Amino acid sequence: MKLDTSRIDSELAPLVSILPEGLKLITRETLQSIRDGEIAAAPEKKPTDVVIEERHIPGVDGDVRVLIHTPPADGLRPAVLWIHGGGYIMGSAEDDRARLIAEETGAVVVSVDYRLAPEHPFPAGPEDCYSSLKWLFANAQSLGIDSARVAIGGASAGAGMAAGVVLMNRDRDNLPLAFQLLLYPMIDNLHATASGEIEDHPVWSRPTSFNAWEMYLDGTPGLDASPYAAAARATNLAGLPPAYICVGSEDLFRDEDIDYARRLSEANVATELAVLPGMIHGGDIFAPHAKISVRLRRGFLAALADALA
Repeated sequence: MKLDTSRIDSELAPLVSILPEGLKLITRETLQSIRDGEIAAAPEKKPTDVVIEERHIPGVDGDVRVLIHTPPADGLRPAVLWIHGGGYIMGSAEDDRARLIAEETGAVVVSVDYRLAPEHPFPAGPEDCYSSLKWLFANAQSLGIDSARVAIGGASAGAGMAAGVVLMNRDRDNLPLAFQLLLYPMIDNLHATASGEIEDHPVWSRPTSFNAWEMYLDGTPGLDASPYAAAARATNLAGLPPAYICVGSEDLFRDEDIDYARRLSEANVATELAVLPGMIHGGDIFAPHAKISVRLRRGFLAALADALA
């Protein structure tokens, strides 16, 4: 199936023809060049009054690098464990959304530089994130954090990993997470949906997604994937923190995200779902000033602020 490009938001449509060629199909062979290009294209750091501190904290297989974003404020603040995107195979803790969330909500944001596949397939990444979550709660007082107001969130694969870590937390220590923020989460390694069967989504295509899943799962067959890796495989969603899920109508992940929101609601998890018309995957990053991108940011920041109030 092919994408109906006439449905893409008019401010985002010009992007489709100018996106980097390498994004059309990512493989094990092309991954390193994509990573190198990602570093070269990193935006300049924006001025901010948020203090950003690098630390290395203990993990299950050695130290985990995190970036702690602390906004100026008095008293205890809420906190967000932020997990960057990149298909489980790219990206870093230097995700500018961490700074944005700290500025806009007043929360301390801990951004995790988890290990990436294929060098470190599942469960390396989620274990790094879960170690970071435990560390955040254990050090809440010294970080100036109110441990009753802690959320976890991410975008794309970061949101998929956040969803998996939420399940992991419920089944392990059950730390008192207040909220899960899932921005167009990558949660279904099968993509057996109407939107998931479209081959040529811009930014993140079906073939690229399957390649990324194969690298992350180290070749594990689809139905056998752990729900901590692919949250759509979970059979029990009860007992999870409230959720906010947003996704674009022209995103490969649209239907799997809508279905996950439905299943959360059916499990009595308070869930808000936003489907943004004309939005493509990551459109808010490639065109941050587009009206639909502004709506996406405004929506998730408001939901997060309300949850952590």
